Amino acid sequence: MKKTLLLVEALIALAGIGCGNADDLNSSEPSETMGVASDALTTPNCAQLTAASVKASGDDGTGSVAGNTLDDRLDTRWSSLGKGQWIDYDLGASKSVSGVSIAWHQGNLRTSNFSVSVSSDGINYTSVYSGTSSGTTTAAETYSFAQLTTRRVRIYVNGNTLNDWASIAEARVCGTSSSGGTGSGVVWRGDFETGDRSQWSSTQMVSADRLQVVPSPVRQGSYAIKVTVRQGDNPISASGNRNELVKMTNEKEGDEYYYRWSTMFASDYPSAKTWQLFTQWHHSGNNGSPPVEFYVNGETIYLRVNGSTVVWSTPLVRGQWQDFIFHVKWSSNASVGFVELYRNGQLVLPKRNAATLYAGQSNYLKVGLYRNSTIAPVGVVYHDGWIQGRSLQDVQ
Repeated sequence: MKKTLLLVEALIALAGIGCGNADDLNSSEPSETMGVASDALTTPNCAQLTAASVKASGDDGTGSVAGNTLDDRLDTRWSSLGKGQWIDYDLGASKSVSGVSIAWHQGNLRTSNFSVSVSSDGINYTSVYSGTSSGTTTAAETYSFAQLTTRRVRIYVNGNTLNDWASIAEARVCGTSSSGGTGSGVVWRGDFETGDRSQWSSTQMVSADRLQVVPSPVRQGSYAIKVTVRQGDNPISASGNRNELVKMTNEKEGDEYYYRWSTMFASDYPSAKTWQLFTQWHHSGNNGSPPVEFYVNGETIYLRVNGSTVVWSTPLVRGQWQDFIFHVKWSSNASVGFVELYRNGQLVLPKRNAATLYAGQSNYLKVGLYRNSTIAPVGVVYHDGWIQGRSLQDVQ
């Protein structure tokens, strides 16, 4: 009977119709589809760190153990049934970590839901990432988060789109990029690790408590900025209410940069059916909408370019850090300029051509909260980890 079942599973895999019926039995994970074992293990934008050991919450009892995820083979795996199963990598000592690269078992047939937590003592864990796999490949996918120092990295799997199996073929903890970036292309850091606002050019605030450097909550390092806006806050006697940091980044025609930062909206962040900007690249002119802006309207976050064109949106999430990597070619020519966006380690907006400058003008950065003056409730938003670089590797 067992041989017959294995034969049926093999025929299903060869036919390319996946693992639906077999997985519904919740008895064992189907075998890998043919050809996967010969794929080379590569980890894009990930310098692999060597794990000293690995352990897991459980396995399938048939040899799909945690150690298989470190054997450089995509035809073996770790599998364990049930939402919340985890696999934990010990680096042997505290190291600088910036992501994980995971090759999902049958990753081309289903999407896995997962999160990543880190720990220095193996007891207390902090969540640093949550998301889903692409569901399009069995090759390794890299999921990046703000760089930090830790010893242990744990991946929690909360089932997939077909069943509740946690199944990983290979996984690696990532340090800096394997593409050779050394950080030499870093243009500027505004991560508040000075303990104050001195990394920024200036402020537009009604009082110091509106742009407050705080030790908690933080996304990386020791400090973040807490931005508070109350109705009537108008430090520059212009339209709307605001408290913002200013950095004279001076983007001009032909410049190309990557920017990384993290933003968290407070759990009581107001919902209003009008504009609330939290990041903008303002033009050197005095009037009109900025050429590039991230803003909230209602329960949605938007990215708008050229003062009028929305190119990306996502539901507003409160009480959780959102990690952004923004790649821009600055140009007033819509066929030359472009934007590209990563959110929480995933490419959410492939390169899209757009005018990112107004003709004859340059841009500068404003971060904080700027909103319609009709909004009455207090708004609080946090920012952390700002960095500007010339390559993706520089900002990871």
